[in-house]
Amino acid sequence: MKKPKLRELREALKSLFSPAYTTKFPYEPAPAPEAYRGKGKFHEDKCIGCCACVEVCPADAIEKVDDLSSTPPTRTLIRHDDICIFCGQCEALCTTGEGIECTNEYELSTLDRSTCAVFVQKELVICSMCDEVIGTKDHLRWLANRLGAKRYTNPTLILVGQENLGLIDEDTSRPDMPPGRSDIMRVLCPHCRRHVLLREVWG
Repeated sequence: MKKPKLRELREALKSLFSPAYTTKFPYEPAPAPEAYRGKGKFHEDKCIGCCACVEVCPADAIEKVDDLSSTPPTRTLIRHDDICIFCGQCEALCTTGEGIECTNEYELSTLDRSTCAVFVQKELVICSMCDEVIGTKDHLRWLANRLGAKRYTNPTLILVGQENLGLIDEDTSRPDMPPGRSDIMRVLCPHCRRHVLLREVWG
């Protein structure tokens, strides 16, 4: 009967003179595991504003806001970490694979929910005939780079990809004029592109 008591006494003394096994958080930072999914972060140079993260988010924690009244028109993607369930789908299914990241930051407690929002802003490309949104410039440039020489089959990708060469006219409006051959080399949405091509083919 004495041996178990001696063992317990030894364990008690060992615990008394040993450092604590628990962390000292919040007095000292406690690093999260490498694979921990925490606060979201957009990488502006890698994000193309394609809204893939918006589509796959099961909690609707990522919001898309298109502002067509601004000059130039812009798209803002807003991630709300106060709504996020930190599933990591946005990072896993990002089109570029590097546009959004779940960081290791987990200290998100706050009294102001507006501080839980992170955002990225991208310039939009608008159809020159119907004023509908085609996509972001970064998205179209990314597509053009991925397609390589095949980009030259699509006039919109040609014009957006080579915008720095001055191939896009600032004033592309043609009020009260039916689509014609010259409209082929304009920035058009798929609907207007189809309309122009069919009119050109059939007259």
